[in-house]
Amino acid sequence: MAVEQADVVLVGAGTMSATLGVLLRSLDPSLNILMVESLDAPARESSDGWNNAGTGHAGYCELNYTPETKDGQIDTAKAMSINANFEISLQLWSWLVEQGHLPDPESFINPTPHLSFVWGEKNVDFLRRRHELLSKHHLFADMAFSDDPDQLREWMPLVMAGRKDGQPVAATRVPYGADVDFGALTRHLVNYLDGQDHFELRTHTRVRDMRQRDKGGWSVELEDTHTDNVYRVRTEFVFLGAGGAALPLLHKSGIPEGKGYGGFPVSGQWLVCQNQNVVAEHEAKVYGKAAVGAPPMSVPHLDTRIIGGKRSLLFGPFAGFTTKFLKSGSVTDLMRSMNVGNVKPMVGAGLDNMPLTVYLMREALQSQKGRMTSLREYYPEARDDDWELAKAGQRVQIIKQDAEKGGKLEFGTEIIVSEDGSLAALLGASPGASTAVSAMLDVIERCFPKRQKNPDWKERVGEMIPSYGRSLIDDPQLARAVRARTLAALKLRRRPK
Repeated sequence: MAVEQADVVLVGAGTMSATLGVLLRSLDPSLNILMVESLDAPARESSDGWNNAGTGHAGYCELNYTPETKDGQIDTAKAMSINANFEISLQLWSWLVEQGHLPDPESFINPTPHLSFVWGEKNVDFLRRRHELLSKHHLFADMAFSDDPDQLREWMPLVMAGRKDGQPVAATRVPYGADVDFGALTRHLVNYLDGQDHFELRTHTRVRDMRQRDKGGWSVELEDTHTDNVYRVRTEFVFLGAGGAALPLLHKSGIPEGKGYGGFPVSGQWLVCQNQNVVAEHEAKVYGKAAVGAPPMSVPHLDTRIIGGKRSLLFGPFAGFTTKFLKSGSVTDLMRSMNVGNVKPMVGAGLDNMPLTVYLMREALQSQKGRMTSLREYYPEARDDDWELAKAGQRVQIIKQDAEKGGKLEFGTEIIVSEDGSLAALLGASPGASTAVSAMLDVIERCFPKRQKNPDWKERVGEMIPSYGRSLIDDPQLARAVRARTLAALKLRRRPK
């Protein structure tokens, strides 16, 4: 069997791998980087524009990031963290645009106001208190609140048209929210890498096996699915950024840190409107509150989307039950992911989340009439003929060991790193791609600690991300300076055409 060499192997050609590749290439242009993708092109799975909501997750509109505690308090910590991490992504994208490594930002990111919308006295009170807490902080100082129907009609005319008079309603709005075409962004990043020395993208290539070498590093067995050619690549570092496929690959690695992890796959669907007369009437991402029993990623929202330069509207997501880990995966993925180490956590999490499973199955069986009824809560005058059903991407939520319940289901993201730092795997979903830069900087710090101490690396990271090593949450002056730069560089203060 032929044997090749690489310094870094990136598995999966999505936003995470592309981001890590760009950071490593910028820090050390001599690194030999191999990116492998099982499909025919980058960004075909979760990163594809229609496989995610395209919300630049900044905590402005997502009410699930500010949960209400049992004693009625509102916890803003997660919203603060996600906002700061999204600002880190904006800094890298700004630097890449300024350097000419990314094209005009309108090709992948566009200004789209972020709104939270609620109805009913209890929900209006919650939103008002949420706004009072967040707007006191410099990261959210530009967030506006209103319970005036006339103001809300100006912010979101489709949402307010045909709504019953006298119903308590309220919304918050941040004008410089973003709609991100992560598929386009990822392809731009990979195209940039592909033009650099010591980088190669191989599509139609899947990982058959991997083993840790006695002298350090990894031997990764790859297969070209076009030619059936099987070969090995010896490498010092492997990143598993393959979305739902990362979990089974983590199991293949055999690292102790990956034992006990399982996955709970969730599918999704959108209602999509391409009628440009309707599309022109809505310019916002309007998020509401999730239904009781719904997973956090099922928060309903009515969104402006700009994909490939074309505007449309999206509503959803409608979650569903599936056993696939990828859209292109197999119905046997869930069963094949179970092993001696994770069967107890997976069974424990399953028993503890039976209401969620029932909810997902009910969602999967929902009729088009039922979906349109849900849409009309946000757009009362929606016409059936204007909306079509489309499949969203697959997500695999993390299942971890839990001493009390055997296993617990988590809805965030987590980076698993081997003890020697030679392998990292990204598991989980939301907020995902929006915080890719922060996540990949974490990978670099944990997996390249010696190089990270190099003054040249620190200086280079500081050029790309001026806030690196400082807190945007704690430093108002820094946060304002960073935001002014990124809003200008990415044209996020200018209204879309």
